[in-house]
Amino acid sequence: MNFTATELGATIIFAIAVLHTFCTGYFETLAHQSRRHAGLWHLLGEVEIVFGFWAAILVIFISLYDDLNTAKAFLNKRNFTEPLFVFAIMIVAGSKPILYVSTQFLHTLARALQFLLRLKKAPALYFLTLAITPLLGSVITEPAAMTLAAFLLRDLVYRHQCSKALLFGTLGVLFVNISIGGTLTNFAAPPVLMVATTWDWSSAFMFTNFGLESSIAIFINALGATLLFHRQLVEPVTNSTTTKVPLAVILMHLLFLCGVVVFAHDPIIFMWLLLFFIGYTTAYPKHQSPLILKEALLVGFFLGGLVVLGALQGWWLQPILSMMEPTAVFYGSLALTAITDNAALTYLGSLVTGTSPEFKLALVGGAVAGGGLTVIANAPNPAGIAILRHHFPNGAVSALHLLIAAIPPTVVAIFAYRVF
Repeated sequence: MNFTATELGATIIFAIAVLHTFCTGYFETLAHQSRRHAGLWHLLGEVEIVFGFWAAILVIFISLYDDLNTAKAFLNKRNFTEPLFVFAIMIVAGSKPILYVSTQFLHTLARALQFLLRLKKAPALYFLTLAITPLLGSVITEPAAMTLAAFLLRDLVYRHQCSKALLFGTLGVLFVNISIGGTLTNFAAPPVLMVATTWDWSSAFMFTNFGLESSIAIFINALGATLLFHRQLVEPVTNSTTTKVPLAVILMHLLFLCGVVVFAHDPIIFMWLLLFFIGYTTAYPKHQSPLILKEALLVGFFLGGLVVLGALQGWWLQPILSMMEPTAVFYGSLALTAITDNAALTYLGSLVTGTSPEFKLALVGGAVAGGGLTVIANAPNPAGIAILRHHFPNGAVSALHLLIAAIPPTVVAIFAYRVF
């Protein structure tokens, strides 16, 4: 296993960054206990800051070990399309008209479930949010689906007094379902997108090989969470004073959303659309709410840092993957995706030559199945954290509690992919 001193240093810094994600709750506690340095501890307790912060340390390390020009050349070779896309899609998908039409859609389905199964409204909405929204991710992309689901769950669950089991249990199911929910097409899930062109995987291929399995796992996870937590859910209060959003405004926002999704690989175009969208919402503010610019920027910063840090991890990841048989690849990629972005993992796997179709399916299956285990496992996860973390103790999401909560839905996903 050949490596340079720069690669070894980058891996050590990456390992520290991963460890840092498990310590954000500790830093938030320090921020409340120490007024003198509260700002610093709070900064280190922001999970979205972690990888951007340690990416800066890596750039400084490269500048000192080599020189500044080497560090600049390294950064200029990185592809930041994914962080920019997640930044753009979060802002558009989190706008009031998009949330309004999504809420109305789910409420309509919930009323049908209430009528057919004699359910209360809260459990019906909870189930549909965890079951339907992740599947929408195969059309509107996983980051957009995560943004929608997080806002819907914020109003349905997280704004109320919640037990720790409900807080983390819901988040674990959400992360796993979103990760596998984008596998029905070849463009919506980041780990699939990384290999679709190289391996010539079409949307029809994805639906045939992952569609049924992913849908079954999502349904079981959503149903299990609903049965487990339905007694803790608070019935939504019908607000007759809620202002309806005109159809023309909704259609305009949907048009912007579709435009960003269609041009997801062209940052110049989708960033232009985003700027146009911001201008539109400013010109017609009556049916708008404040855009989530801060949250989207933090998530973009997190993913940008992950791109920088992950670029120098191939020296140890790729040899590990190349030595594995398909079954070992599935479980190996599932475990590895917990400590590195699953899109980076599948990309590195696509560089291994002479692999069998079974190897390819196992690599992607394991990567998406493990996408809910940690914040860094799947690109949309930081978006959900940015929207919901203020409702967790001390405003921080415990990485350990998230890991524990995500294990049961991950086991369901494993069962679906390995048995069906």
